[in-house]
Amino acid sequence: MPVDLYCNCWYIPLFSPVKWRPKMDRIKDFFRQKDAFAASCGIELLEVGEGTATAKLELKKDHLNSVGVAHGGIIFTLADFVFAAASNSHGTVAVAINANIQYLKAAKEETLYARATEISCGRKIASYNIEVTNEAQDKIAVFQGMVYRKDAQLEL
Repeated sequence: MPVDLYCNCWYIPLFSPVKWRPKMDRIKDFFRQKDAFAASCGIELLEVGEGTATAKLELKKDHLNSVGVAHGGIIFTLADFVFAAASNSHGTVAVAINANIQYLKAAKEETLYARATEISCGRKIASYNIEVTNEAQDKIAVFQGMVYRKDAQLEL
């Protein structure tokens, strides 16, 4: 199906039974269906916009480390997932070339949210900030990431 990434829509012939869908819905579906690791961790993608993404994770006992708080790896995974969705939201394949996280507060069995925001987006390099918070809006972690933007387009 032809895609016009500049107008954020599919071009659908009049005789087609497929309904018109905005690009952001297709990108959200792409990550929901293709990121098996995030799905197996219980991460739910809530929203994708141009250069932004939001997801949530309900922490369970399986997500806790040996001292009873959220494992750093699960917090990193949540942040990395929204980083991937936000950086690929333009329709261009983007792959991480750097990622850094700082853990600010321990989390237990609660719901965490991650929100990615684009800081800069050039032809080949883009930078993102991600905040991980709990339901009380306490900052659990901050994550910075940089991607290399390839010439390829996402296959939506």
